[in-house]
Amino acid sequence: MKRRSVFNMYFTTTISVALVLFLVGLECLVLLSAHELMRHVKENVVLSIVMKEDNTIEEVERTKRLLQVAPYSLSYRFISREEALQEHIKNLGEDPTSFLGYNPLTDAFEVRLQALYAHSDSIKNIEDRLLDLPYVDKVIYQKDVVKVLDNNLNEIALILLAVALALLLIALVLISNTIQLQVYSKRFLINTMRLVGATPWVIKWPFIRRNIRMGMEASLLALTILAATYYYCQTRLGIVLFPLIWHNIVFVVATVLMTGLIITFFASLFATNRYIRMKISKMYEI
Repeated sequence: MKRRSVFNMYFTTTISVALVLFLVGLECLVLLSAHELMRHVKENVVLSIVMKEDNTIEEVERTKRLLQVAPYSLSYRFISREEALQEHIKNLGEDPTSFLGYNPLTDAFEVRLQALYAHSDSIKNIEDRLLDLPYVDKVIYQKDVVKVLDNNLNEIALILLAVALALLLIALVLISNTIQLQVYSKRFLINTMRLVGATPWVIKWPFIRRNIRMGMEASLLALTILAATYYYCQTRLGIVLFPLIWHNIVFVVATVLMTGLIITFFASLFATNRYIRMKISKMYEI
């Protein structure tokens, strides 16, 4: 009967810790999904580099080589003046050559930026450097949109970070309290071991080892539930949370495992320290 009671307590504690760690993992999924969404939005910021009317083929090739090696360039597309004219006719339904007698459009490049460079300061820097080139006439981008992205994405990042820290604090408190209750039930055993001369570390180690193992099992259970949730969201609901690439998986697994192991270790250490130092009379009062 006693063994069954001990097992029930261990099982209940493991499930409780696993549910808390599942929430930590879920927050990791939200953070990664938000990061991927922000990256996707930033990588759709486009710079239009308009060449001067008298530019040469050599200058076009030089610009292509520049954009191939530029750290800010994710991808680029060259639009010749003839292609620009065809797109103009297709979009607006009129041919400017019919009343002007010549093609007023010039060669241009459309450049998609790396997410790291898709903010106002960096884009202004890039614009200034491109305008220093003698064959570049102007650089066009949506300044208002970039400014809105800067402000909104920074706010979202701060909110998500605050939520993540709050959830981590909640996890710390909940897991610590759960382990405190477990150690509390063994407070008289701790006192007995202390009275027969056991050193503090000899008393602490069985509790720490047991709870670290429990933290590992709870982490693995939380990751299993998390994987099932991810699979369900993608296959049943059609929600793509984030790409399954190795560093995303490592981040989630490492966060859940480290949170489970570190919190259970320190919670066990502090809880056993408390009862090792406690007088026997106090144990009956709490």
